[in-house]
Amino acid sequence: MQIKPRQQLLDIWRAIARHSFQDGEWDWGEWGGRSSVADAERLLCLMYPATEIPAFRLDDPDTTDRDVQDALKDVGGRLEIPGKLLTALVEFMRTHTSGDKQPSFAGGHYYASGDAERELTKEQRELGVVDSFSMSITLSLATLGFLKVYLSKPRRAEVRALADELRSATEARLTAAMVSLLRSFTINVFDADAPQGRTLCRLIGQDQVSDRIVIQQFQRRFKSLRAVLRDQFVLGVDIADGLNDENQLFECGWAWGLVQDAPVVDTSEPIGPQPSGVAKPIPYLYFTVVALDGIQDLFSERTLTLGLLNQEQQRLAEALRLRWEITQQYWSAIARFGEGPWPLEDIPWRTTGQRLESEYFSLCVAAILVYDLIRRRATDDDLTRTVTIMERLAERGRVTSRMTQRDRAITLHNPGIELPLQGSETLGPPMQWNMTDFSAQLLKRTIQLCALSRNVSSHDRLLRLGERIFDHVWQRRLRVGEGAGLWDNVRSVYPDSPERIGPLSWNITERVTECMVAARQLYTQSPIRSADLSVLAGDLLSEATHLLGSEQLEPTSVAEGSRGITLKGIEVKLRRAREIIEEQPGTAYALTIEVLGQLDTLALARHTASRGV
Repeated sequence: MQIKPRQQLLDIWRAIARHSFQDGEWDWGEWGGRSSVADAERLLCLMYPATEIPAFRLDDPDTTDRDVQDALKDVGGRLEIPGKLLTALVEFMRTHTSGDKQPSFAGGHYYASGDAERELTKEQRELGVVDSFSMSITLSLATLGFLKVYLSKPRRAEVRALADELRSATEARLTAAMVSLLRSFTINVFDADAPQGRTLCRLIGQDQVSDRIVIQQFQRRFKSLRAVLRDQFVLGVDIADGLNDENQLFECGWAWGLVQDAPVVDTSEPIGPQPSGVAKPIPYLYFTVVALDGIQDLFSERTLTLGLLNQEQQRLAEALRLRWEITQQYWSAIARFGEGPWPLEDIPWRTTGQRLESEYFSLCVAAILVYDLIRRRATDDDLTRTVTIMERLAERGRVTSRMTQRDRAITLHNPGIELPLQGSETLGPPMQWNMTDFSAQLLKRTIQLCALSRNVSSHDRLLRLGERIFDHVWQRRLRVGEGAGLWDNVRSVYPDSPERIGPLSWNITERVTECMVAARQLYTQSPIRSADLSVLAGDLLSEATHLLGSEQLEPTSVAEGSRGITLKGIEVKLRRAREIIEEQPGTAYALTIEVLGQLDTLALARHTASRGV
């Protein structure tokens, strides 16, 4: 199935308008307000495309396209839509504010109990989670950009008052989310002989070399990065003394929530008291990827152009950017460690902190690698090997291959990978986080990699892979019920999977929306330029130009008016071919081939006429 981001985004918006607006008013439904993550994901299904794609803008009714108006007709007319969104955003900010009027980042019903006989406590469900911190950054930036444009024109006094309340709450939420991400970042230092150390040595050494050699290689590879971690970090991280010992191994990234004993971040912004954390200082691959996704929005062109960050937020953003870059460098180096096969190519990946093994963790590492490849402009060899990894993950996850009998791959999709949240047991039963978005994440990373690739062969492989994954994901839409057109009906592609319990998945719906935005950015890029095709197109253009000049030397009678029109058309096509030959050599080639055919037809007609005379 071909990815058509505009049409498919309109389908998603049409389904959301049916589901979330009752008689034109926003309706959170039974599950609304139970998780700040789920509610942010629902709003981002509308706000993210509306702020990232000019054709989907909703902040200026005068620029709203007709097909967008039609998709959102259940919301109201084009003049009503911005006001309805404003009200929904205000309700979100009010709902997810704690009793002391500070932003709340509760995971809510997204948390699960690791003990079937014990329910999670209220205090546990109200714990902040990195998913919420990250989503809040993206949603806050989208909201501030929306308000900046929407309020640039005169509005009624009550609308301006509501917008002012929203702006104040959004700015506070953005700052609090940034501070929380700083306090959730951690550096875990451990001895090579500890269980974590032995796992890491086996992972990056792939049982090909001794642990002693692996440790020496690790020391050389990460000497400069260790120095940066030791010397540069101040905000939100308590650097362990062990980092000074080069014989110690380490990992960096984001824990699942606020880290135990994380120092308070000094800020002049009024975000209230900073709560204590309970998460053990151990990086999680899943939450690290989620954090990286949100942090990158702080440095987007739109954020910088609209000036959405104040001076204090810019300071916090720079601290997050340092962690963003270092984390990418670390995990990219781990993924490609050594001179032979990459550790990432040894699927499935084994985590050191939680000692789990799954294709999902391979995908998480691949996602970080994709970010690093984009940052440092990857070589063709790196790209080709990464493409193969994505193809293998799609096959092993039974996204592009059939499910076998009693296939364990079904757990990737339903019930998902269960991630124990270490440290949560101090407040009640052990908590878990279920990850069910393997297919959507795989699609997003494939599209991102496709946008990066400037190699024709790799680009085509990724595009074909992306279309196959998208076909799988699109089939998983709900067909009936209140969530029709949204996600997730796993049994539509895996009939033997367990029945899904609970509300529709805003997690996967939002991920698919992100994929469509990424696909749109892919298609707005210039096509890949083939050097060989450019040379061939240039040679053809030279020949066509010469033949046109020769043809123009021939006399033209009044009776041959059509010949003059043909020659004019040929001139226009050749001029166009010259203009685009550098960016679109294939199109220039096609235009020139057509011109050569027309010139030959004219020459043949003249030759035939002369023989007849």
